[in-house]
Amino acid sequence: MSAAEPDRKIRVLIVDDSAAVRTTLSDIIASDPELEVMATAADPYIAVERIRHEVPDVIFLDIELPRMDGLTFLRKLMSQRPIPVVICSSHASEGSDTLIEALEAGAVDVVAKPRVDTAQFLSDSRERICAAARSAAHARLKGGGRPPAPKLNVEAKLTADAVIPPRSAARAASSAATMPTTEPIICIGASTGGTEALRDILVELPATTPGIIIVQHMPERFTAAFARRLDTLCQVRVKEAEDGDVVEPGRVLIAPGGHHMTLQRSGTRYTVQVVDGPHVSRHKPSVDVMFRSAAYGAGRNALGIILTGMGDDGAKGLLEMKQAGAATLAQDEESSVVFGMPKEAIALGAAQKVVSLRRVASEITTYAALRKGAA
Repeated sequence: MSAAEPDRKIRVLIVDDSAAVRTTLSDIIASDPELEVMATAADPYIAVERIRHEVPDVIFLDIELPRMDGLTFLRKLMSQRPIPVVICSSHASEGSDTLIEALEAGAVDVVAKPRVDTAQFLSDSRERICAAARSAAHARLKGGGRPPAPKLNVEAKLTADAVIPPRSAARAASSAATMPTTEPIICIGASTGGTEALRDILVELPATTPGIIIVQHMPERFTAAFARRLDTLCQVRVKEAEDGDVVEPGRVLIAPGGHHMTLQRSGTRYTVQVVDGPHVSRHKPSVDVMFRSAAYGAGRNALGIILTGMGDDGAKGLLEMKQAGAATLAQDEESSVVFGMPKEAIALGAAQKVVSLRRVASEITTYAALRKGAA
């Protein structure tokens, strides 16, 4: 989107072979005052013809398409004419590994295809799809220039209070004073651009790294495939979190899409709890929920890290972690695909350090070494 046209609507091209999906997506996108449907296409060849006449700001792309599959089209597009792409796919788990390949090929986000079987699911789909379109329009693609900063959507939204009741100042101070020294815990939150950022970080970490819990905004089931993919690449063990999983050195737990994840402490032992609940900061899982639970459960024993993503999920939670004595980091603007979540955290004074993505892994290992030396 041109910086000279800040008020122009974001133009979306929908590529899906299902007429019903094209219609539903079109209705959802048209309902957002910031978005408009530029065109629809039943396959990549029709999409190319549309692009020749007018270049969209964002493409919503299905993977399974006639004449040319979506992954092949995506790779050709990124090599010849990069445009922000959001993969829009069904929940079929057997196709999830292909979705991870699409993210590695340059797609900036993935959303589940909207269903119309329940009003609540359609409402949740609308919010997620429209947010993905706005975020993608401001994403910086590899080798691309810096897009204009997106405006923060300030519509009413639920906070972490909806899942974890806030503590009084007196109780928070008492808890911080009596917090036992435990194994360090690493907490990471990310959204748009986070899948690649997390991969870059985790592949650099040794198997002795302290336990890590992660919230990456992704739809239900896709997080399992994402975790499996990372597990094949990393020295640390990576899995989608299940209720009661133990947080321990060398293990990474990723919150399952469609559920919140909280950190629980029993003595000096940590586990995660996977819980249902409303969307917080417009997301489920929410970074704010995880960070607050870490502030309450781990306090000064934790390191909180907020990475690339649009919006402000995690900013307040990171501040709560800092106030509880945790170490805190935010990714810098230069290395962020979308400098939204880190920007909001920095503005709140929640980040003790602002670092490039390439430095995050070394910050984690340095933190772990310092904690070990102080033990």
